[in-house]
Amino acid sequence: MEKHKILTKWKGGMAFETELGNHIVRVDGPSESGGEDSAPGPKRLMLVALTGCTGMDVVSILKKMRVELDNLEIEIEADHTEEYPKHYVKMNVVYKFYGKNLPIEKLQKAVQMSEDTYCGVRAVYAKAMEMTSEIRVIESDAR
Repeated sequence: MEKHKILTKWKGGMAFETELGNHIVRVDGPSESGGEDSAPGPKRLMLVALTGCTGMDVVSILKKMRVELDNLEIEIEADHTEEYPKHYVKMNVVYKFYGKNLPIEKLQKAVQMSEDTYCGVRAVYAKAMEMTSEIRVIESDAR
């Protein structure tokens, strides 16, 4: 089994930094929580992890299917509790595909493959909360 190991260091206030390879990831809290709002909060990075994971899958799969996109945007609408510990209870992932004459069947297949087979972030989230998705195609003439 592959293992990942990280070290996160407190930088004062509510800020923390983590070295990930050649990158520094910083999180901080809002001023009302004692932070300086110098970086995103950790919970919202969960959304970034999901959009990045599924986005890479979908682009890779569509490239193998020879589908050329002008652009792809992924938006998440996430609901979380008001009581502590505040956590997400539902995420809806909206895939916005931009291009001309995009084959909807291939778009659906790429999203399904990411969600059901490849995206490890979604696999974990799906065990903890309701996960839904939708596909929107926006005709564009960017090419």
